[in-house]
Amino acid sequence: MTESTKPEALSGHWSSIKEAGTLFGLQFLSFIHRVFGRRAVSVLLLPTVAYFLLFRPASRRCSLEYLNRHFESFPSQWKKPPNLLNAARHFSEFAESVVDKLLSWCVEIDADKFVLADADQVENLLQDKRGSLIIGSHFGNLEYCRGFMHRYKDKVINILVHDKHSANYNTIMQQLNSESRLNVFQVSDFDIQTMLQIKQKIDAGEWIFIAGDRTPLTGQQRTVPVKFLGATAYFPIGPYLLAQGLACPVRLMFSHRNYHGDDERVFFEVVDFAERVKLDRKQRVEQLQDYAQAFADQLAKQCERSPYQWFNFYPFWAPQREQPV
Repeated sequence: MTESTKPEALSGHWSSIKEAGTLFGLQFLSFIHRVFGRRAVSVLLLPTVAYFLLFRPASRRCSLEYLNRHFESFPSQWKKPPNLLNAARHFSEFAESVVDKLLSWCVEIDADKFVLADADQVENLLQDKRGSLIIGSHFGNLEYCRGFMHRYKDKVINILVHDKHSANYNTIMQQLNSESRLNVFQVSDFDIQTMLQIKQKIDAGEWIFIAGDRTPLTGQQRTVPVKFLGATAYFPIGPYLLAQGLACPVRLMFSHRNYHGDDERVFFEVVDFAERVKLDRKQRVEQLQDYAQAFADQLAKQCERSPYQWFNFYPFWAPQREQPV
């Protein structure tokens, strides 16, 4: 086993998937929400769901692959194997989450709507004046985590992204809330200059957010194989190499909202992952795999509770990684 494997074809990589939304579309949905409310926005999302279901076959296949792996891993959560109706629900919750990404920064959520898995963990994070590396995922809506923490004005949040697909979202988010204290950095690699910039932010007590469930732009290079929902998947090692260089506490954050009826509760969890990430030169690959596996296990627990809340619509598991999207 090595941490460097043959890179996959770019056509099968998530970064090759063009952004389906437009800046105008996001602005329009924001306007509808202000004038007519959330229910009207949900109705307008139905054509988007139909579009993904009918005209994005690769995304549809990936949705069904994930849902079937969830079914095999947690059969008690299902009455029957997933079908196209389940994929439609998956796309629907994804569309709702995109709207929530915007609204979480401009619509104040009542504190009593947050359901904390461990209030002590959250309090410990808020009381910690040190900078932290926070590993998130494409489960649920991490923006609720950032929106929740945004109430504490002494914290600056920095988000590291590898792609340019989030440009529309970032632009309109700044328009909706110019005082968001949110910095988005597009990085293709963690070179020395980037590391020094990030280290300065950590030393200043700021938070760095990074996703732990997306393959780097280099493909399967700088990944390790782990078990996720019963099958082998390649998870990035970048977050743990970054954590070693920053020498700071590492935490995981998960947040999601159920999209059923009038339930507006937001489930929020902070997990203490490591006080420091330390890698031994002789056991470096094995230790990186252990960290990636620990993250994958935590992500699987979140998926078990909410099957439709993991949003990675590209070939994720090892046997399908070479297929074009």
